[in-house]
Amino acid sequence: MEDQPEYRAPNEKSASIAAEGHIHPTSDYGADTALQRRLSTRHVTMIALGSSIGMGLWLGSGKSLASGGPVAIFLGYVLAGSMVWAVAHSIGELAVMYPLPSAFVQWTNKFVCPSAAFALGWAYWFNYVLTVANEIQVTSVVLGFWTHEIPNAACITIFWVVVVAANIFGVNIFGEIEVVGSSIKFGWIVVVIISLIVVSAGGAPGHGPIGFRYWNSDPFTHGFKGFLSVMPTCIFAMAGSENCGLVSAETKNPRKSVPRAVGSIWLRLSLFYLGGALMVTINVDPHNADLFGKSGTNASPFVIAYREAGLPTLAHMMNAIILISVVSTGTIYVYGGSRNVLGLAHLNMAPRHFKRADSSGRPWLGLAMTAILGGGLAYLNVKNSSADVFSWLSNMTSLFTLFGWGMICLAHIRFRRAWYTQGRTDAELPWKSWTYPYGAWWGLSWCVILIIVEFYLAVWPLGGSPSAKSFFSSYVSVIAIIVLYLGARLYYRGPWWIRLTDIDLDANRRFYIDDATEKVPKKGIRGKAEKVLGTLFN
Repeated sequence: MEDQPEYRAPNEKSASIAAEGHIHPTSDYGADTALQRRLSTRHVTMIALGSSIGMGLWLGSGKSLASGGPVAIFLGYVLAGSMVWAVAHSIGELAVMYPLPSAFVQWTNKFVCPSAAFALGWAYWFNYVLTVANEIQVTSVVLGFWTHEIPNAACITIFWVVVVAANIFGVNIFGEIEVVGSSIKFGWIVVVIISLIVVSAGGAPGHGPIGFRYWNSDPFTHGFKGFLSVMPTCIFAMAGSENCGLVSAETKNPRKSVPRAVGSIWLRLSLFYLGGALMVTINVDPHNADLFGKSGTNASPFVIAYREAGLPTLAHMMNAIILISVVSTGTIYVYGGSRNVLGLAHLNMAPRHFKRADSSGRPWLGLAMTAILGGGLAYLNVKNSSADVFSWLSNMTSLFTLFGWGMICLAHIRFRRAWYTQGRTDAELPWKSWTYPYGAWWGLSWCVILIIVEFYLAVWPLGGSPSAKSFFSSYVSVIAIIVLYLGARLYYRGPWWIRLTDIDLDANRRFYIDDATEKVPKKGIRGKAEKVLGTLFN
């Protein structure tokens, strides 16, 4: 999409250029794709709030609790949360200005270099595929709380179909499904926090007061290395925050909806992750044999907390919410993978057929490729333990996520530098993040540090000896990124960085002519009815 012409007003052959060289649009303008702007502020806000709440929090936190201890997992979520907060603000500025499909891939292409965009785009697409596989394969563990009569392959097949079905009814239906799923998760976490505070205080029939017993007795189960080992799961659990930027290309008014979604990030971080992690650490023994990945039932720590407190009804309800969360998260990652490939096609980094979408905005080829490969990889669960598959896939996805977050922050830094270099001011930004530049640099720095940390854990794994198998199973994502980047460098050649003066800040930019919500023309009876009502009451 870099080769698209500069802004052209709808009824003119060329744009109106002011004396200083800036564009004065007569209407809103954005990148032209086959996608449809059918998502509202409500959709984007709820997707931002709940899209990443899946098994990383509900189930993976048990594995982290066992390997790191209560203090380690809580500090891990604090650090990962600070990174998400910084990345979200970088996304906010860029998504309002450039609401493009596969947003961060196209931002990297525009502000960093095509080689980095190619590596990020295909690495992140595989990240979506792996997450779909991870969410689907773990459904057998969740259902195992109720029955072991259903074969793993059958569980995977059933929920694979459900996840795919949620994506084939059009983007507006997808948006409503995510609103419902996020609302359920958001409401339930409030119940979890209140009820588990009561349980910890001794208000449940199963046992007496617990307080901070586990924090005092065994805060770090495996020392500092154990703390480092929880970071991949914490990153995996929080991955998905970037989806609020991804959906901006299908949003009616990004300047209204994206900042509101970014502004809600603190609520998700504090309530969902920090509040949820705190409840787990004060109610569940890190040495409990039933924790996911250990020798017992492989249950969620939240389910274990309710079961041991003598509250079986809440334990069953918790397990049902986990199942809904897993399906919801798998659904949005199929969505994300399909849009990612569409964006790559617009950059001529994927076959041109992936640009196509139907009249409802469904990019069928991207949907099919993401869903088929993601569902297929989920069947790894049939021959391996779910906990082992979870570890493999979450380690890979956490590294892809760190690379993606780092490139978002870098693109934001480069965007601002290009903006100032070309003589523009903050007043010209449609939305400005108050965290710049410290937030962007904080996010980028920690992404680099944690990629190095995961190299250390890949060479010297927790509870094991160094081996080529453990290294490649944990660090193959970085190897794939390097191969993709170097291959793209050989193809694109050119400078390592796009020069700040060469960046076209107005190409593919969304212009906002007023503060009102964009009026997207609707077809059919509904569109005619709205037109008539608008004439009568305006």
